[in-house]
Formats: sequence, structure tokens, C-alpha cells
Amino acid sequence: MVTTITNFGRSGPYDWLIQRATAVILGVYTIFLFGYFVFSGDISYVEWKSLFEATWMRIFSLLALLALGAHAWIGMWTVATDYLHNGFVKFIAQAVGGVILFVYVVWGVQILWGL
Repeated sequence: MVTTITNFGRSGPYDWLIQRATAVILGVYTIFLFGYFVFSGDISYVEWKSLFEATWMRIFSLLALLALGAHAWIGMWTVATDYLHNGFVKFIAQAVGGVILFVYVVWGVQILWGL
């Protein structure tokens, strides 16, 4: 079995399972937001703010944000492994992508929880 330090779950089936689970979380989150927009009609700032002030929505959004980060990391790692054959280029691509993902997740947490 091939394992590398840059692989998220360190095994293909585990990464596949995480990729599918995070896709389901992101799908449910997207469907929820789409349904909220469709069935709420004209949404004001106050309604939007009150939705995201609810603790359950903050937790749901945090779960979706973390799922997006894991999903993107596994996808990026897979593409880099399959298509980038130069080790240095692969390392730089994964390092830059990892830093960007980390910044986005931290920034998202700050926005959600007002830190």
C-alpha cells in the first residue's frame, strides 16, 4: 500500500469514503440554502442575519466549511498525484493549496463565530 505524508487519510478507500461523505454534507447544505431562498421569498438582511446567528446554523455552516476543506484537499492531492510528476512542482502545488485552504477555513471560522 502506498502512503505519503501529503495524503489526507493515508489510504485510497478511506480518502474515497471521506470524499463521498463530505460531498453529501455539502449537498445537504446546498439544498438547505437553496430551499431557504426558494421558500422564504424576499429575504431581508435581518432574516439572513437571524438565520446565521442561530447556533445550529453556525454549527451546520462550520461542518460544511470543514467538509469543503477536506473535500478540496483530497481532490487537490489526487489531481497533483495523477498529473504532476515532478516532485518539487507537486510539493509546491500542495503546499500553496494547503496554505490557501487553511487560510480560508480559519477565515470562515472567524466570520461564522465573530472571532
